[in-house]
Amino acid sequence: MKALVLAGGTGSRLRPITHTSAKQLVPVANKPVLFYGIESLVAAGITDIGIVTGDTAQEIEAAVGDGSDFGARVTYLAQDKPLGLAHAVLIARDWLGEDDFVMYLGDNFVVGGITELVDGFRTSRPDAQILLTRVSDPTAFGVAELDAEGRVVDLEEKPAAPRSDLALVGVYLFSPAVHEAVRSIKPSARGELEITDAIQWLVDEGCTVTPTMITGYWKDTGNVTDMLEVNRSVLEGVEPVRHGTVDETSELVGRVRIEPGASVVRSRIVGPAVIGSNSVITDSYVGPSTSVDDDCVITGSELEFSIVLGGSRIEHAGRIEGSLIGRGVQVTGVQRAPRAHRLVLGDHSRAQLTA
Repeated sequence: MKALVLAGGTGSRLRPITHTSAKQLVPVANKPVLFYGIESLVAAGITDIGIVTGDTAQEIEAAVGDGSDFGARVTYLAQDKPLGLAHAVLIARDWLGEDDFVMYLGDNFVVGGITELVDGFRTSRPDAQILLTRVSDPTAFGVAELDAEGRVVDLEEKPAAPRSDLALVGVYLFSPAVHEAVRSIKPSARGELEITDAIQWLVDEGCTVTPTMITGYWKDTGNVTDMLEVNRSVLEGVEPVRHGTVDETSELVGRVRIEPGASVVRSRIVGPAVIGSNSVITDSYVGPSTSVDDDCVITGSELEFSIVLGGSRIEHAGRIEGSLIGRGVQVTGVQRAPRAHRLVLGDHSRAQLTA
């Protein structure tokens, strides 16, 4: 069994972070989201992995390499334009051959992995297996409608008037039957080959499409709110480790991981939290559900429920919460009057300022 990992999206909902970084490489608890997916596949016994890449191919390849660090063998498959999930299957046809495969969206996160799902598919081997979960806003997802016996009868991508609240999770399991399906469908109104249309084709042709409800934790990390929530969830499992230095005037409370080379001076850190390698926390408070990446400096500030990417500096900035701060960012407070905000914001940025 192979795996097809999709890592070619543009990440428009995470701009401006994704203007300069692949969305699949934004870190959760200081590890790229994409890595969690690869690790889940390997844990399920799938080590032959194809990664579909787009404009950020060079960055993805540099991060993942040949896959040996994960115990896998990785092949890169170029997708010139993001023309839909079914299009990704289409371009991977030769590499996939006649093998069953898992299609895994590289910015999705499934707590607990997919080993049980893969084992079940190998045993029953339907033509396709889809994962479903109930969501509050089905219009943002592919949506499935089931009949009274729990069989799939209809699927639709991002419907304006959803027929159910059952969203497709970004993990699909397919037999080679899907290849005829993706060849048979036409582009949607969005100009994309939709995987929901391909699965609908299988249903209409009388193929076996098995729905599986997942009750565990799943998130599409395509926006800041969900990224912070996934970060919170992962940090709940952090084991307290102190590899770096913590001076005698500082206090660590709960599950706090201090990576090698990090330094905590006259500060209080309340877990779950992680402080990356060579980062320096001075005269500051770092609260729960916060991850600070490598080579950061936080001085005279308060930070909670946030993600700070590598090489950033936060100095005398007051209290920051619910924030995603990119790489190499500088956030500084201004003490003098008159008080004013000075901003340099990229395209599609969002800022919330107190009066």
